[in-house]
Amino acid sequence: MFEDAELGHSVSKAEYARKSAVLRDALLEAQYALKESRKYPVIILIGGVEGGGRGETVNALTSWMDPRHVEVNGIGEASDEERERPRFWRFWRALPPKGKIGIFFGSWYTWPIVNSVMDLKKPHWSRLERRVGEINRFERMLADEGALILKFWFHLSKKAQRKRLKELKNDPLTAWRVTQKDEDFFQRYDRFVEVSSHVLSETSHAHAPWIIVEGTDRRYRELAVPQELLDALKSRAERGVGTTAAPATPDPGPDVDSRRTVLSELDLTKKLPKAKYESELEKWQGRLALLTRHKRFRDHSVVVVFEGNDAAGKGGAIRRLTGAVDARTVRVIPVAAPTDEEKSHPYLWRFWRQLPRHGHIAVFDRSWYGRVLVERVEGFCSTWDWQRAYSEINDFEEEMTGHGIVVVKFWLAISKAEQLKRFKERAAVSFKSFKITDEDWRNRKKWDAYSDAVCDMVTHTSTSRAPWTLVEANDKYYARIKVLKTLHERLDSVLE
Repeated sequence: MFEDAELGHSVSKAEYARKSAVLRDALLEAQYALKESRKYPVIILIGGVEGGGRGETVNALTSWMDPRHVEVNGIGEASDEERERPRFWRFWRALPPKGKIGIFFGSWYTWPIVNSVMDLKKPHWSRLERRVGEINRFERMLADEGALILKFWFHLSKKAQRKRLKELKNDPLTAWRVTQKDEDFFQRYDRFVEVSSHVLSETSHAHAPWIIVEGTDRRYRELAVPQELLDALKSRAERGVGTTAAPATPDPGPDVDSRRTVLSELDLTKKLPKAKYESELEKWQGRLALLTRHKRFRDHSVVVVFEGNDAAGKGGAIRRLTGAVDARTVRVIPVAAPTDEEKSHPYLWRFWRQLPRHGHIAVFDRSWYGRVLVERVEGFCSTWDWQRAYSEINDFEEEMTGHGIVVVKFWLAISKAEQLKRFKERAAVSFKSFKITDEDWRNRKKWDAYSDAVCDMVTHTSTSRAPWTLVEANDKYYARIKVLKTLHERLDSVLE
């Protein structure tokens, strides 16, 4: 894989001066065109061997562009705050918005490769393959969201790296640059090349290609990287951002009442008398409170998702949940239409940012499932967008559960007749009238389309680690207790 990067490419001073002047102007012009269009972000990953000139090249690249629209992220070892979230959390936070360029000096590749290289045993290929699969799905999602991804790998032959380290160590002015870490990596050079070659070959795709850069000659590096970036920007401008099919409301199919579905099989007549409800509420709130004080809860966090029909009682269920735990450890996140800032990032960006630290609970009143529900039915996104969202959501939730986050998802279901009754009650009571909007009435006209979308959602995203709980919510008392009891059972199974 690295043969071409060991041929000894070099550029003379005269050639560098001539080419850099033209390249610099063209790159700056392309950057401003990107900024003005705000159609997509550019993500640049910088990786490679020690001494390959990565830092010098990044400094040169950023000096050629307007630094106000370039974000350089130095990704080192995870902080305590970052360790309390899934692995990709810190990368999601740093993703550039549309119209900007984000450079990752160190990335989601760094630690999977380093950990495999530094392991004293044979590289743990099974674990590495899992990481490679996660990375491929992550980058596929970024590309599907329109991001332009370029990945540069700076290579030095073993001989060239040895020479580079020796020169730095022998010069009193640069000896400080060589650390014990550099020495350790050089001792494992062959292993590093073996692991990185495997990872690069498995993760270089048309939508996110690896570009190998020979790191021996500074002038060669500093021309090669911006030229690749310029070519990619021009190519994207010529072909346009990948467009998807025009938004359309899918055919709702047969009347949901005429066939058996996970919704039609719910027994919405289930009820709980008020006296029984009050004793059960005290019981399950108390048990839930005790679990959140469990010593092992400090090593976990909880994400609770509430979805459901309009007027299904999500707010009331959420209040009974939050009333059971320490207010300092729980946060309710109401999800509405995305802001302009949120629209400039990949769809899941705004939800990744809200993931809780260990010992905390995040309650989402509506969630990332909006893409496969309201956006699907109302035609706010293309068919391609909501269809690919199922796998992206599953990856997101797998990242959470794999990190020890307990994910509990509720769909609160009511009948069409019960919804009409509640709508009329809300309209008639002054302090409840704010809860009913014209949009609620419009959504009601698409009841069957929403029901189909819910059934598809449950089918595609109810997994063993993050299953859906369907709550019979015609009776609010019954629904609230089922929510508290289910949450307690899920958390208890993890802690015990």
